[in-house]
Amino acid sequence: MNEAKGKPHEYLISKVTLRSMKRARYSTENVGHFGLASDAYVHFTSPIRRYPDLVVHRALVRWLKGAPVRTDEGLKDVARHSSDMERRAQEAERESVEAKTIRYMQRHVGDVFDGTIGGVTSFGLFVELDGVLAEGLVRLGSLVDDYYAFDADAHAVFGRRTRKRYRLGDRVSVQVVRVDAESRTIDLELVDNPA
Repeated sequence: MNEAKGKPHEYLISKVTLRSMKRARYSTENVGHFGLASDAYVHFTSPIRRYPDLVVHRALVRWLKGAPVRTDEGLKDVARHSSDMERRAQEAERESVEAKTIRYMQRHVGDVFDGTIGGVTSFGLFVELDGVLAEGLVRLGSLVDDYYAFDADAHAVFGRRTRKRYRLGDRVSVQVVRVDAESRTIDLELVDNPA
């Protein structure tokens, strides 16, 4: 992460790193904190922000007063429900950002952007556009200079005749050719190809 700081692929490295981490969940069991190497860990910020934080604050106040801390099955339900609601909130946020991004990108059909290949599949290249935090797809069918084969191990596609290669993390220039609000997709085409 430190090596990527300030470089064009910083956002991509950060995104891939976050996706690879195990998703946090609220629990009544103290399993510690792996990253902090601590056996005793509780997470809270502000009781204004989240209900789980308020539950932790209340438990700490009870403990400080010498009163018994609640450990019943109802607390497990609170933890489970809070985890579920946080996931729903994150999904709603993601969908809202996605809808706004699509609306914004509709005004940019025909425009050219620089970006970083953030995903390689058998059907195309996902490109993260610089400056707008939008992702679009370059379909392999739009690469008309050659037949491109997918290499999953290399996270790349290779031109069979030209030997051109596009791989995860490569910088490319793309043109926005279509934005579909219904399917929430952004179709891109490569503007310049690597030698």
